[in-house]
Amino acid sequence: MPTVKFEHTPAHTVRPGLTRKLIYAQNLMTAILDFTDGPWLEREAPHAHAHEQTSYVAKGEIIFYCEGEEDAHLKEGDMFVVPSGKLHTIRLLSNEARLVDSFTPLRNDFL
Repeated sequence: MPTVKFEHTPAHTVRPGLTRKLIYAQNLMTAILDFTDGPWLEREAPHAHAHEQTSYVAKGEIIFYCEGEEDAHLKEGDMFVVPSGKLHTIRLLSNEARLVDSFTPLRNDFL
């Protein structure tokens, strides 16, 4: 079984204040997103993708927005689901946050 050590996994800088680390198999991807630029006054621009997504808030506090759903104030230990094609985004409430996102199928745009 392949393993990945966190300290040996390269971090991709998505933008200033956001890095991403990946592990993936043929049909499943997990991304660890580390935010260091909070708190934010506004939410990020909503986006959608064909992938199904689950997310675990490993650190910090956010507001999760998803098309057709009530806004959710989430903190460490909470989780959310994003169905395929739904507009969604977050607003960072804490100085830092870590989200552990899983996607199926793979996000080729992350590779």
